[in-house]
Amino acid sequence: MVSLDDAVLARLEKGGSRYEILVDSELVDTWKADPTKVSLDDLLATSEVWNDVKSGDRPTTDALVSVFGSTDLQICVEKILNEGSIQLTTVQRKKMVTEKRTRVIHQIATTATDPKTKLPHPHTRIELALDEIKFSIDPFLSVERQVQDAIQLLRPVIPLAFITVRLAFKVPGKDYGGVHHLLRELIMKQEWISDGSWVCVIEVPGGMKNEIIGQVASRSSEVSVKELD
Repeated sequence: MVSLDDAVLARLEKGGSRYEILVDSELVDTWKADPTKVSLDDLLATSEVWNDVKSGDRPTTDALVSVFGSTDLQICVEKILNEGSIQLTTVQRKKMVTEKRTRVIHQIATTATDPKTKLPHPHTRIELALDEIKFSIDPFLSVERQVQDAIQLLRPVIPLAFITVRLAFKVPGKDYGGVHHLLRELIMKQEWISDGSWVCVIEVPGGMKNEIIGQVASRSSEVSVKELD
């Protein structure tokens, strides 16, 4: 459940009255695309429909039935989000846009590489390219959707390649726990060898190579790594 401090207001005006809910802005787009992927507990800060959140006024049962045809929270939420609008203060909008822009830039930087150098583009290069194409961040669209849109527009401006690399790590047995926990979702194969070391092979987007190597090195000062063909 999103906290009250982080929630934003969604409002529907109908029949001369307002109907408001407090929602997680990060989940609205996902919920609209497929409500089954997001539970109401995760989407809402409170399990209530309000006439005025600030004053704490709630609609009557008769009012809910008249406007929504039901008092069922799921039905009310669906109508408010599909037919109403998200209400943001200037500060909320600026914060959401800034945070989402940072995440879009980071995701492009960690998944794409320069095809000539096979290295990730610096975050600053991507940021300047987004400025050049005048890419606007939508505070309500998912990061994944906006990354896809940005990549299509960036291709004529900067070269982007999406490759994967395989990395082989060898760490002392004493460092196994921390390194395995970090890499567990990426491991293609692993084994213990006769000197007591643990070795594994992972596959990651090319843009993440240096970041992953650095993270492993921070957990094992004796790590050795090799990029496989």
